[in-house]
Parts: sequence; C-alpha cells; structure tokens
Amino acid sequence: MSDFMTTVAAVNDSINSFVWVRIGLVLLIGTGILTTILTGWFQITHIGHWFRKTIGGVFKPDAHVKHEKGSVSQFQALCTALAATIGTGNIAGVSAAICVGGPGAVFWMWVAAFFGMMTNYSENVLGIYYRRRNKEGEWSGGAMYYLQDGLGNIVGYEKVGKFLAVLFACFATLASFGIGNMGQINKITLNLESAFFSNVNSATVLGGTSVVNLMIGIVLMIIGGFIIIGGLKRIAAVAERVVPFMALIYVLGALIIMCVHITQVPAMFAAIFKYAFGIRAVAGGAVGVTIMTVFQQGCKRGVFSNEAGLGSSVMVHSNSNVKEPVKQGLWGIFEVFADTFIVCTMTAIVVLSSGYIDLSTGLVNEGVDDATLVAQAFGDIFGRPGQWFVAIAILLFAFTTVLGWSHYGSKSVEYLFGTKGVKVYRVIFVLMMISGAVMTSSLAWDISDTFNGLMMLPNLIGVIALSPVVVRITRNYIARRIDGKDEEPILSYFPDIQAEADEAVKRGEE
Repeated sequence: MSDFMTTVAAVNDSINSFVWVRIGLVLLIGTGILTTILTGWFQITHIGHWFRKTIGGVFKPDAHVKHEKGSVSQFQALCTALAATIGTGNIAGVSAAICVGGPGAVFWMWVAAFFGMMTNYSENVLGIYYRRRNKEGEWSGGAMYYLQDGLGNIVGYEKVGKFLAVLFACFATLASFGIGNMGQINKITLNLESAFFSNVNSATVLGGTSVVNLMIGIVLMIIGGFIIIGGLKRIAAVAERVVPFMALIYVLGALIIMCVHITQVPAMFAAIFKYAFGIRAVAGGAVGVTIMTVFQQGCKRGVFSNEAGLGSSVMVHSNSNVKEPVKQGLWGIFEVFADTFIVCTMTAIVVLSSGYIDLSTGLVNEGVDDATLVAQAFGDIFGRPGQWFVAIAILLFAFTTVLGWSHYGSKSVEYLFGTKGVKVYRVIFVLMMISGAVMTSSLAWDISDTFNGLMMLPNLIGVIALSPVVVRITRNYIARRIDGKDEEPILSYFPDIQAEADEAVKRGEE
C-alpha cells in the first residue's frame, strides 16, 4: 500500500509541476498581460471609474437590492467570491512565499495581481454574457458555459469547447472537496487546537483520531450544513456580514503591528524591491534564492489567494442581479485588488516587520516556522490574545472559503448532472468536512492543488479565445457609459435575455 501511495504522490508531483511551473504561471501571467493590453490597460486608465462603481457605490441601495428571483445583489456576489478567495492563503500562504522566496516574492505577488485584475474582469464579463437560467429560475454561469457556447461556437471548435467545459466542471468539482473543503477545515482544526486546546489531554477514538479534532469537525459540519444546504442566498447572506468584518479587523490588527514597527517600514519595502530578482548566497554558508524561485513563489501564492484565472469566482459573480457584463467585471477587478493588494499586503507587512526575516540579507531566521509565523508576530505585540486572534481569523477566513467553494462545486455538478445532482453534492460536501478535521496526510492537499491548477488550463484557453468578445463588450460599455455615445448595449449572448436585460437597463436596473 505504501508503494502505491508513493507512486500516486510521484505522479501527482509531476503533473503539479507541469501544470503550475512549466505552463501554468506563464499562461496565467500571459493571459493577464494580453487582456490588459487589449482592453487598453483598463485597470489604470479607468481606475477612478471602477473604484466609484464598486467600493465607492457600496452604500448605494442598488448595490444591495435584488431586482429578480434567483439572483443575489452585486455586493453579495462580491462578498461570496471574496469569501472563497480570502482564505488560509492570505495568511499562511503569503508567509510561506516569503520564507521560501524571500521579500522579493511580494513584488511578484503584486505583479501577478495587477495583471490578474484584467483576467478576473474578463472572466466575469464572459460569465454574465453567456449565463442562462436553470430550471429553478437561478442564474447559471461560469467557465463551462462560455467554453461551451463561446469557444464551442467558433467553427471547427464545437467539440473542443464542449470537451473543455466538461473537463473544467469535473476538475472544479474535485477541487471543491480538497482545497475548497477538507484543506480549509484541517487548517481551522489545527489552529483552534493549537490556540485553545494545546493543554488539553485529548482522548483518541477510531484508531487514533483526536476527540478534540472530531468534535471541532462535527461542530463545523453542523454550522456549515445549515448554511450550505440553504443554497446560495443563505451563503451570500452570511458572506455579506462576515467578509467585510473579518477583513477590516485583520487589516486593522496588521496596521497596528506596522505602526509599532514603523521604523522598519522603509527597510521592508526596500527589501521587497531589492530582492525581487533573487537573493545571492551570503557569508556563513547560507543558500541563496534564485530569481525563478522568487518569481514562482510570488506568482503562485498570489494566484492561490485571489484565484484570478482559475475560473472559480465567476460562478458566483454570474448570479449577480447586474445586467451590464462590464459592471460585474469591475467588481472582479476590485476583488483581486482587495484580496491581494490589501489583505495579502497586510500579511506581508506583518511578516517582514516582525524581525523574523533578516531584511539585510532577505533570508528567514533560523528556526522560524512559516506556518505559525503570523501568529508569532501578532503574539509578540498583543501577547497570547494575538495568537488567539490569528486562530479566529483563520477560522473565519477558511470557513467562509468553504462556503464559497460549496457554491462553485454546486454549479459544476449542476452543469454535469442537472439541478437534482446538486442536492446530493451538498450533502456529500457537508459530510466531508469531518474528514478534513481528522485527516493528517498532506497528499490530499497536494492532489487538490493539482486539480485546482487543472481547472485553470481550460478556463484560460476560453478567456484567450474569447478575448475579442471581451474587447467588443468593453468598448461598447465605454462608448455608452463613459463617453456618452448612443449605441445599442451588448448584454447577453442569448437574444431573449438580451431583450430582457435591455428593458431592465432602460428602467434603471443595471
């Protein structure tokens, strides 16, 4: 059995390396650069516009009002997407990237996010444009639909589009059980156990399973089941309340740490740019870090965090009540901005200003554990409550990630098996949460990571192939909404939905 597991791990490592290192990161960054250039560097040239239409309008009623059955508000769609993207990667992932790749990894994380803004924008534009209603009257959209109806509508690519759509849905379903469920629950359990139950002599059951871990898993399963079985509306209602709160509190805590270490801030930012192109070996036998390692760590962790290019968050953005594809695309830009440029940057500041990274060499101090580095940094300033705070932050971050991914998996299963299959999927998804609490093997996470990357490949093929559609819709929006020209709006691939959306836009329901 051990030989079989070793073989599985070796095969998975090979596939993972190919997907993420040899082709994935190049394809991701390349798609971001392509969409950025084709849209005229939209995230910069229209920065004021997308800020006003997203966070600038968050207190306006139309960002929260649902005009129709089967949809959620634009703000709820954003919060649900952020719930899935703001997870353990924003804390442990950023910490690991810096420990492995040095301070320069943060620079490449920013670069990946900058171009990822337009990848995410393009996904959301295509998601709204190609969406349709299911039998229950709920919007269904995502990479599988624009692969099927977009790429599949190109002469000679009909079967290719359908094949890639099915492939994406299969990989998304499998990834939802791993990184979207068991991986997050496992991180929650380990952190809660370390922060609150480290002095408890826990009994074991079922061949060595900790009773504490099992009980944590059962509690999380009950809470998760109540929310997830209720569907998107219940998930969105929870996300709308939890996500802004948890993000603001975490950012506030990080800012306090930055203020305490304010004298380190100049050196910290200098180290980020200084070591963006690798760390040379220093005296004493310390091993340097190559530019490729720095680049891979920064880009990979950035993508893990904001998910731009994976085609995942578009599945919830497509449920928005918005009629203008570009308008939801703007929320996609903000999603990446909030996740990486705000939350991940705050974690980087905490790590780099903590004293556990030698800013003069760019290397991590001996004996530092990247898994607990952020908790240590908070503990140094706030004492034991600081470590509790990080454990609770990971609980909220990771648990809302589970909620968001349950919707992604639901939409993938709906595409493959119809709405009846979704109910079965949700029950299985909830039951699998206990497995995450008691699992100890890291192979499950590694395999899930591979499926996460495999989702990306068909999605990016679709985004690249349909980039002319994105450009056409974007130019139409700019002409009408920004330049004030009188043009017919481009709102949907389907004539009946186009006519319905056009009427709604005329009524002011955008």
